[in-house]
Parts: sequence; C-alpha cells; structure tokens
Amino acid sequence: MTDPNSPDESPEASRLFVTSLARGLNVLTAFWEGKPSMNLAELADATGMTKSAIQRFTHTLLAVGYLKKDPLTKEYALAPRTLEVGLRYLQTSALLNSATPYLHALVRTCEETTTLSERDGLHMTYISRFPTHKEMFVNMPLGMRIPMYCTAGGRAIMSHLDPKEVTEILEQSERVAYTPTTLTRIAEIRSAVAQAREDGFASTNGEYYTGDITVSAAILGPSGQPLGAVNVSAPGSRWSFEEACAGLGPQVVAAARAIGSSSAVRQLRRRGKAGGA
Repeated sequence: MTDPNSPDESPEASRLFVTSLARGLNVLTAFWEGKPSMNLAELADATGMTKSAIQRFTHTLLAVGYLKKDPLTKEYALAPRTLEVGLRYLQTSALLNSATPYLHALVRTCEETTTLSERDGLHMTYISRFPTHKEMFVNMPLGMRIPMYCTAGGRAIMSHLDPKEVTEILEQSERVAYTPTTLTRIAEIRSAVAQAREDGFASTNGEYYTGDITVSAAILGPSGQPLGAVNVSAPGSRWSFEEACAGLGPQVVAAARAIGSSSAVRQLRRRGKAGGA
C-alpha cells in the first residue's frame, strides 16, 4: 500500500490531496493588480478550468463571502473577507511577533524602510513592513512575493542552505531580468550567495526595482536553519551601494541575531527538540 505521506510522492498524487479545494484556491489567486475583476469566461481562461466548473466555484465562494459580484457587469472580484486568512497568519506567526520590536528599533536607527520576509517555495513573501519617514519610491506591500534569486532576502536564506538545494532553487526559477542589473546566470547568483555566506548578509543593487538597494540577513532557528530574513531597503539617491553594505550590513545582522535569540524563536527550538525526541 502506498504511503500517502511518502517524500517520493508528489503532494498532488497523494490520495489525501483534495483537488476541489486546490481548484477553489486557484480561483481566489487568479485575481491580481492587472485583473482585479473578471467574468466567468476570463476566470475560466485564467485558471484553465471549464466554464461550468468556474460557475460552481464562483457560486460557492460568493455564498461563503470570499467573492463579490457586480450586478451590472456580472464580474467577480475578491471580497474583503479574503483578508481574514492573511490576518490570521499575521496574528499567529511566532516569527513575526518576535521580530516586530527589533524591526521597529531598526527603522529608527537606520532611518530606512525595514521589512521581514519569509521563504515561500521559490519566492520570498513580505510579512511585515516598517516604512521610513523619508521619501520612498518603492512600494512593498504585505503579501508581495518576489523571486529568491534576485532578492537580498532570498540570497541571505540561500547562504544558509545546502549547495545542492541552492542549485535546485536556481534551476527551477525562471530567472527573468527585471532590470539591466538583475543577475540571471546561475554561476553569478551562486557567487553572490557565496559572498553573502562570507559577509553574513546579502545585498542587491537595483535587481528588482531600479535604484533600490537592499541589504538582508537571515534569521536562524532550530539547528541553524533560516526562518526568514530582515531587510533594509535604501534608495540609490541617498546611498551608494558600498555605503549601504558597510553601514546597513552590520545593522541587519545584529537585528537578525537578536530575533533569532528571542524568547519566541527559542520556543520554536524547544518544540523542534521535543518533536524529534
């Protein structure tokens, strides 16, 4: 009999996988900034489902309050209730609760926007943000996902992973050149990850947003595995890349270490030891 939890079996192939639930979630994630509302045909095209299937899913999601429907255009859009899921995550994240006071202190010290990001597959997702009082030109809203390969937070995380896993992440990533300075070659990115491992922090210079310099350090948890990354975003109009690395690098490293040593993260360590006993 096949073990449904076998690591050799893909999650989708497991008999525990609920296809209808996954398809319903696909409907919710089909909406984005460029397509805030869609009709049934557009949703069917965006999700790869039949129109009849989309009718059933939209009817159900509308009934439970996760979608709303315009009576005139007949288009569907996300309802405010979808925020509830994200809010529950923010309320229950031990990492976020532990990091908040340190991020707040960091933004006061460096006077640039600080964020907390967490790995989500091949991406980093931003789960906390403390903006500076100074002028900003980069918007990094909570929940935004950016590929690991071209972000300082992603490289900070990869600097604490096994080289084989780093290679797998880079090979599976699409590696798009978002700006003229985006590193897309695997050898170049591996070199940047190696530099981050040596320095204790990672840095990017306008690789996702032109003119944005980001310096990041990984927060380490049980057995030294990376739990997330502390990031400081500084505009090139106020900093040179060298100045940002020299001035902000030690600050993000200190903040990441403080978060990793906090009571909430130590509690995660105890849970890990108890679970392995």
